[in-house]
Amino acid sequence: QVQLMESGGGSVQAGGSLRLSCAASESTYSTRIMAWFRQAPGKEREGVAATYTDALSTYYADSVKDRFTISRDNAENTLYLQMNSLKPEDTAMYYCAASSVVSILGPLDSRRYNYWGQGTQVTVSS
Repeated sequence: QVQLMESGGGSVQAGGSLRLSCAASESTYSTRIMAWFRQAPGKEREGVAATYTDALSTYYADSVKDRFTISRDNAENTLYLQMNSLKPEDTAMYYCAASSVVSILGPLDSRRYNYWGQGTQVTVSS
């Protein structure tokens, strides 16, 4: 059972940056893929970015491409999300997710993930 804990959320003005961290309770080598999702009030959960264990394959939602960067430090069992040029529409609760199973579902499909963190709030003001 992998436990995930996010940190790094906060309030920033538009154009600012934040770096989210997700600490895993065991080696991230045990997870095939890890990802960040977000959910704004009244909206469905949205896949933001994902990366496989080798960190060579990364995937991004169109809405965050060229602004957000996902990375993982397997030695530190930590997943990161660097968020630059933040916009008010990026305001949401951000969740870390991990999966240890093989799946035909896409990397930004929440249904493939069996471990979730509690979330960290990101608020971007205009």
